[in-house]
Amino acid sequence: MTVSYAIDYETIFKHAPVGMCISVNRVIQSCNEALTSMFGYGHGDLDGKSFQVLYPTMDEFLRTGDRIIPIMNTKGRYSDERIMRRNNGELFWCHVSGRALDPKDPLGPGVWTFEDVSEKRPVTAELTPREREIAALLVEGKTSKIIARDTGLSPRTVEMHRAKLMRKFSAATSSELVHKLVGVSR
Repeated sequence: MTVSYAIDYETIFKHAPVGMCISVNRVIQSCNEALTSMFGYGHGDLDGKSFQVLYPTMDEFLRTGDRIIPIMNTKGRYSDERIMRRNNGELFWCHVSGRALDPKDPLGPGVWTFEDVSEKRPVTAELTPREREIAALLVEGKTSKIIARDTGLSPRTVEMHRAKLMRKFSAATSSELVHKLVGVSR
């Protein structure tokens, strides 16, 4: 005997095990319980709020937006791991993925998911906003040259930030730094 169930997409969205939201122009229109809980907000507190409240600084919010646009224009979707900020100020690593509903409007209506990866990757050092950005790009496997191009910095400036990160994480090599950033002990 086959039992048929009506698919209730609103209930699925609301109870999904991963943080999800619908946004328009980087403003959260609606989000699920997993997202509000992950960031330490109450039910409905994030609706109508800019994604900016989820970032450690305004500068990181703006730079991430600038980095997302060309990728969304090319692929129609975006994914990365970055350091985000909970309502109580705690910083944590988060895997973020999104897709524009209209490929011609990358920051227009879209669906975004957020997964807390802090258990695998704890934030263990005090980092500047730029160091957090460089760290996130290093974790993606990008070279200093590519990071420089993506961020509008010179390769030398990226190398300077990488050297500071290596000191802060007591890493002897770039490979060791990436392992420490992702929480893998060697």
